[in-house]
Order: sequence, then structure tokens, then C-alpha cells
Amino acid sequence: MSMDQVRKLIDAIDEKILKLLNERAEASKKIGKIKLKQGQGIYAPHREKEVLERLKSINKGPLTPQAIEAIYREVMSSSISLEKPVTIAYLGPEFTFTHQAAQKKFGASVNYLPCANISDVFAEVDRGRSDYGVVPVENSTEGAVNYTLDMFIESPLKICAELYLGITHHLLSNSSALKKINQIYSKPEAFAQCRLWLESNLPKATLVPASSTAEAAKYVAGHTQFKDEIACIASDLAAKAYQLKITAPSIEDNANNTTRFIVIAKNDSKPTGKDRTSIVFSVKDRVGALHDILVPFQKANINMTKIESRPSKKKVWSYFFFVDLEGHVQDTRIDQALKGLEKNCNFMKVLGSYPKADI
Repeated sequence: MSMDQVRKLIDAIDEKILKLLNERAEASKKIGKIKLKQGQGIYAPHREKEVLERLKSINKGPLTPQAIEAIYREVMSSSISLEKPVTIAYLGPEFTFTHQAAQKKFGASVNYLPCANISDVFAEVDRGRSDYGVVPVENSTEGAVNYTLDMFIESPLKICAELYLGITHHLLSNSSALKKINQIYSKPEAFAQCRLWLESNLPKATLVPASSTAEAAKYVAGHTQFKDEIACIASDLAAKAYQLKITAPSIEDNANNTTRFIVIAKNDSKPTGKDRTSIVFSVKDRVGALHDILVPFQKANINMTKIESRPSKKKVWSYFFFVDLEGHVQDTRIDQALKGLEKNCNFMKVLGSYPKADI
């Protein structure tokens, strides 16, 4: 076939795809009406996982599973927006890694609301001004995001989904030479994740904290009179947004640097068969109390994938323990183990059950 003939074939296929996409959109609108009538949330993480897993399992190529997921992320994003206008609050400002994570999860067809801090994200969702919120919860290099964990002690919100985002830090500037840079702006976590590179390449540069990597990029872009002397650590998205050069790419110390983000909502998700449950509890002040909490999980053969302690801030040397478990709270063995745990606790709360994300 000639190139023109192949292009005509592609045009005909595109027409069929467009017709089917609109048929799918009409069906999504009907689903949205049913959800609203039943008081359900528009975003259904369990259904999202079911759709994506099914499509990837029947895909025969040449499209990769990653391509299928990226395409259907936008298909589902547009479907959600047709069911109901949806707003996603996230730890801002624009062009931060949390902004990227939110877009990766919800696509381009929903509304995004940047928030100044994590507590504001919780407040927006709790008060109903945003439908869902996206916040970081842990980084593979620096560990837990304690502010997010602390918010769950008092908040009624649930974790309904999670996702992982590879974090690649770049040194951005408009400097004519790396050696001329003597001030670097970024958030403290970014400095920590690039510590070895900074010590090796710019050991005399002053590290200036900023509220976010995006704010750091905005500052550097706006102070052109010092362009040879200042730089920032931020993403390639921030580089494009603020027209900065990538002076040094991929300067993070760990090539597998990854942040786990969570989606918060007023309800958690239904079981998928591949789920995670997050809980928080405090133990009674007695010898062996912490040991005893492990017994119900051991007996039920439940895998605890993470345990993190945080000072309770209510009593000296008193702690809250945050735990991730494999399984869903509606699973009988999880439910029974949590009931056994609660007997040994002063306080216990399920933060949510949700589909496990692929790393």
C-alpha cells in the first residue's frame, strides 16, 4: 500500500474510534447519574483498576501496557468530567511533583486546585469544596512525610487510592557556566535527595530553602539580574513552565528515587483482590504491649508492609503507630485481626482500604 492509502485507512479507523469513544462517553454519563442518585463518589478506584487490568490482559500489541494505561487514563478522565464536574486539590503550587502525580492519576479533563500546604488539601476535601485530594505520604530516599501522617489522627477522611511517581531532580538555571552558580533554591527534601551530587559538584554553593520546587524555579526565572549566580532544583515540567535550562540533569543520589502519593476522599474503595489497608493506633502503656499487637496479624498470616511511629504530641513518650497491611478491611481475616488488635489499643482507626498501585 502507498502512504496515501495507509493514511486513508488510519482516517477510517479514527472515525470508528471517535464514534466508539462518544458511545462510551454516553454510557459514562448514565453511570454518573446512577452514582449521584445512590450518593456514591464519582471516582471509583476499584473499577479503574478492574478496567485497566482487563485491557492490559487482552492487549495483543503492538501497543505496550504502559501506552494502554496512558491512553485510557485520559479516556477515563474525560468520562469522570462528563459524569460530574470534579475538582482535585493537591499540594501546590503548579508544576510540583504532587501536581504531576495528581495529573497522572486523574488526567487532563478534571479541575485542579493547588493548595499552600497539606492541611489545606485535607480541609478542601473535608468541606466538600474539592472532591478528592492528592498528597505525598513517603519517599523511597527520605522516608515518611510526617505532616501527612499527623493529619490523619483527627481527620475523618479516608485513603481511597495510591500511586507512585519516579522523582527526577534537575539543576535548572540560565547561568552560562555551572561553576558560576553560588546559590541554589529548592525545598529541603530536594536538597536531601541530591546531597551527594551537591557536595561533589557545588560544595561552596549556599542552599536556600523554598516552599516548593516550583516556587524555587519561579524565583530563579524572575531574577534575571543574577542569572549566572543562581539555580534551583526542580522538575523538567518546571523548566518548561519557567523557561529555564536544565544545567545538570538527573542529579538525585538514588536513580530509583520514588515518592508514594495517596488520594484522600470521604470514602475508601471497594475490594479488588489486590488491596492495601492503612491503620493508625496507640498501644496501652504496659510491658509487651507492642509485641502483643503483632499476634493477631501473625495468626491470620497477614503481611504488614510498613510500620511507622510518630510522637502523639499529647503525652511525653507516647506514640501513634501507622501500619500498612496487605488486604482489604472487608476481608474476613483482616476484619478479625483488627478486632483483635483493638483490644490491646487505647486508640485504633482504619485510614482506608484501596487498590495497591504498581511501582
